[in-house]
Parts: sequence; structure tokens; C-alpha cells
Amino acid sequence: MRHTIRAFEPGDQDAVTALALRAWAPVFASLEQALGSLFAVMHQDWRADQRQAVEAACQDENLTVWVAEADSSVSGFAAARLDHDERIGEIHMIAVDPDHQRAGVASALTEHAVRWFTGHGMTLAMVETGGDPGHAPARRTYERNGFTPLPIARYFREL
Repeated sequence: MRHTIRAFEPGDQDAVTALALRAWAPVFASLEQALGSLFAVMHQDWRADQRQAVEAACQDENLTVWVAEADSSVSGFAAARLDHDERIGEIHMIAVDPDHQRAGVASALTEHAVRWFTGHGMTLAMVETGGDPGHAPARRTYERNGFTPLPIARYFREL
């Protein structure tokens, strides 16, 4: 199935939000396993938090958002920003509907963002993801697309 990438339109919001929540359910399950009781402190309602984050990203004037589409339905999306001072393009958010995962959609969105960065004079592309098992597919996508991981340790403690 061929996926095309186009600019996000306001009418895409419901589909984008729904696919992001479906795509990230295994990620949040992995985070819950990794964090134990800290998960509830950090994410009282991860679905509501992520719904708000996706909607905010799609409406943020500082972000450019694209959707991947297959057979006239939204199969994925990416939101990116440019930091002209640092000359860094950042993929802020990306998700692919579970029914379309492992079909090259994330790679196509990543490559699209990288071309956009290059076209705007950026000299570095950046994306962040988790080190837990739920984020392993994202790490593989970014590494296949030429990104080099920088291991960072982030620690949490309930107060």
C-alpha cells in the first residue's frame, strides 16, 4: 500500500489524535512496567495527557505537521520544528497507526522531515525517544534513517 505525505489539515485532528493514542498504548504499557509505582505519579491519565499534547502540537504555530495517508485515510503523522539559531530541525512528535506499522510509514515521515530541515538550511536533525522496550521500534526507525543515538540517563524519584 502506498502512503503519501501531505500537510496536516484541521479536519485531520480526530484521526491523528485517535491513531496516536492507539500507537502509544504499548509505549505507555512499557513505561508503566519500567516505572512501577512512579508511573501513576507521572501519568494519572496518560490518554488525556497525550490527547491534549497531540492537539496542542497540531495547533502550535511553531510546529509544522504532516500526515501520511493511505487509501484516503490518515495512517500516521509527524510534527517538527526549526531552531534557526542552532540550525537544528527537531522531530517533535511522530506516530503511526498500528494497522500501518512496519510498512515504512515512520521512515517516510522521518525522511520527509529531514528533507524539510535541509530545505530550510538546518545542519542537524534531532529526535528524542525512550530507552524502554516500548520505544524499541522508534529507535530502530531513527537508526535506520541515519540518526546516531546519544545515551542519556534520566532518573525519577517520587517525593
